[in-house]
Amino acid sequence: MELTSVVVTGNTTLANVRVTSRASNIEYAIRDVIVHTQELLKNGKKIYYLNIGDPAAFDFKTPQYVKDALCKAIECDDNYYSPSEGRPELREAIVRKEKRVNNVDITADNVLVTEGISEGIQMILAALVERGDEILFPGPTYPPYISYTRFFDGTPVAYETIEKEGWVPNIDDLRSKISPKTRAIVITNPNNPTGSVYSAKCIKEMIDVAGEYNLPIVSDEIYDQLTYEKEFVSTACLSGDVPVIGLNGFSKVYQMTGWRLGYMYFKGQGKALDDLRLGVEKQCRIRLCANTPVQIAGAAALDGPQDFVKGIVDRLRERRDFAWKRLNEIEGITTTKPEGAFYIFPKIEGIGKRWKDDMDFVVQLLRETGVLIVNGSGFDPIYGKDHARIVFLPPIEELEEAFNALERFMKKKAKQEAQRRVGHG
Repeated sequence: MELTSVVVTGNTTLANVRVTSRASNIEYAIRDVIVHTQELLKNGKKIYYLNIGDPAAFDFKTPQYVKDALCKAIECDDNYYSPSEGRPELREAIVRKEKRVNNVDITADNVLVTEGISEGIQMILAALVERGDEILFPGPTYPPYISYTRFFDGTPVAYETIEKEGWVPNIDDLRSKISPKTRAIVITNPNNPTGSVYSAKCIKEMIDVAGEYNLPIVSDEIYDQLTYEKEFVSTACLSGDVPVIGLNGFSKVYQMTGWRLGYMYFKGQGKALDDLRLGVEKQCRIRLCANTPVQIAGAAALDGPQDFVKGIVDRLRERRDFAWKRLNEIEGITTTKPEGAFYIFPKIEGIGKRWKDDMDFVVQLLRETGVLIVNGSGFDPIYGKDHARIVFLPPIEELEEAFNALERFMKKKAKQEAQRRVGHG
């Protein structure tokens, strides 16, 4: 049916135009909560932004040599369209980085450059998912895996990760969730939102399950260099004959969040994987290319000095230790210790009694204290509910202020609940 518009003097009325359900129903919990700050900001309330994992917004700054490379590229008029699959020198630098950091052997022909890892997630799911297809992901997980699967008319299916064991995947549950409609298994390691880092044994078991059912693995490894006591092991390093689509980027390690630069690679053999890569490459073509000067700076980032990474990890470890200790001191809150990334995922006591659900908890906390965190159900409605994700990127002094406000809030709500019980008695 042809859609028409009817023009009315002073206004434009669109007749027979409707917004698709796929657009209307998109959710992204990490940024959706920000809308609740608008009125508070108008009234001058201080907001503690513990919702977005943006190191560059705090005291983690882009390395100077990377900024210099960007400025030089612009000054040299490298401001033209790049190849849709990415500049050759960046793809080669990615190959070297993956070998140096993760012991993964790939070729530049199997690397595609994206505008951030989020675009990579969108593109790979667009190439994998038809109506009714299922994508398996860890519960809880990074929300775009859920949202984009639904956007392409697929069904997101969470496999359990076990909180009391440090949020490690339940391999038996993973296997039980596979069906004839399953198209891929997603691994997010280190995990967002829990900070869990999977052992080589765990990853190998997941690879074996994927091989058993002839499924590819989508392995999100953007926090690969931000781990603490536990060593990170890349899925592609262990995968053998099982196809792996690796996703990574520059936002977290190189503090290039606003620059929007990421990549994916395809490791494995066979026509199906080649077709999948081509399906993503065609999407790269229709969006033309990633930012050319930023790609030049990205290559410089990977090939330049890497000693700054240790300093980042040391600072994050200190903040992780403070957040873990301080949160566990607050009555009504318990949390495991993150092993990677910069998130902590505590369980909140009293949801269902003091608060309707975890979103109600987050909104009330924000309105009363200015502390902005993310509801756990936004990372999975089953395995994330009754939790909240908190970013521990700010300096300890700011974290302490926020956690003190959180503690006062929890004590106030516990007291109110006790008074209600007495009144009802």
